[in-house]
Amino acid sequence: MTENERIIRKLYEVAEVQDSRGFTAMFTDDGYFWDVSAGKRYEGTDVGKTVDIYAEAFPDMHRALDRIYVEGEVVVVELSLNGTHKGPLALPLGTIPATGREIHAPCCDVFHLENGRVKSFHCYTAATIMMGQLGLLGNLANPASH
Repeated sequence: MTENERIIRKLYEVAEVQDSRGFTAMFTDDGYFWDVSAGKRYEGTDVGKTVDIYAEAFPDMHRALDRIYVEGEVVVVELSLNGTHKGPLALPLGTIPATGREIHAPCCDVFHLENGRVKSFHCYTAATIMMGQLGLLGNLANPASH
């Protein structure tokens, strides 16, 4: 295991225990987190908000790491986001109230590291799959009626 893989595994461990400050501390001063599916970029101390948002919505959130690829300062992780939707999920387009449903959403995360810290984190969650698992896509059969 390379040092960069260890750093990224540690980042996921910190997220698992819902330590948003520890998560933020693993980023460079100008580092950022881009939640691609939500269309939101978090910078500075706001980076930790991503941990808080998912911890509130999915208190039992577990990130199952399937594959990790390392090429120099770039680390790519294939994973799934797993948990039960027990609280509000605050997204840029609005808040989704708790549904009580489980998610097992595929995700791919791409990291760029600099001097042992995360410079950028691009998170590509399969949002359509996750929204379907939350029961939010049932009205798409006849969109003209909305």
